[in-house]
Amino acid sequence: MLSLTVEITGKDARVLYGVRSPGNDKTMAAGIRRLSAAYRTVTSSRKGAVWPFFVLTRNYDPQTRNFELFIGSDTPAAGLEAMQLPAGEYAKITVRPVWGFFWGAAIGRAKRYFYTEWLPQSPYRSLNLEYECHTAEKSAGRHPSVDILFAIVKRE
Repeated sequence: MLSLTVEITGKDARVLYGVRSPGNDKTMAAGIRRLSAAYRTVTSSRKGAVWPFFVLTRNYDPQTRNFELFIGSDTPAAGLEAMQLPAGEYAKITVRPVWGFFWGAAIGRAKRYFYTEWLPQSPYRSLNLEYECHTAEKSAGRHPSVDILFAIVKRE
C-alpha cells in the first residue's frame, strides 16, 4: 500500500468560476462527469484544455452523505458563477493513481485516510470544504498526480 503524506499549507483567498449542483457519495463520479461537460459547454473548451481545473465539494452532511459539488477554474466566463475559496490553512495530500488515470480509487483512498486516520489524530478540525487542483504540470503526462486540499483550523 502506498503511503500518504499530509502537508499543512497556507492559501490566499481565490475566486473560482464554474458550475455547481447537489451531489452525494453514490453519484459523485457521474456528477463530476456531468458538471465537467456542462463547464466545457459554457466555456467552449475541450476536455483537458483548462488548467488549473478544480473539483470542489463543500457542506458535506455525514447523515445523508449529500454535499455541494462545484467544477471550474480561475478564468471568468459568461454563464459561470463565482465561488470564493477562503484564505487559511489547508491540509494537502498529493495523490498519484497506481494505474495512470484511475483517479477515483486513489482520491477516495486519500479522503478516507484524511478523515478517518489523520484528522482524528491531528490538532485540527475540518471546515467541511475540500478541493482537487488539477494542473497541466501535475495531472497530465506519464506520472500524473493531483493535490487534494482540505480546509482546516486548529482545534480550540
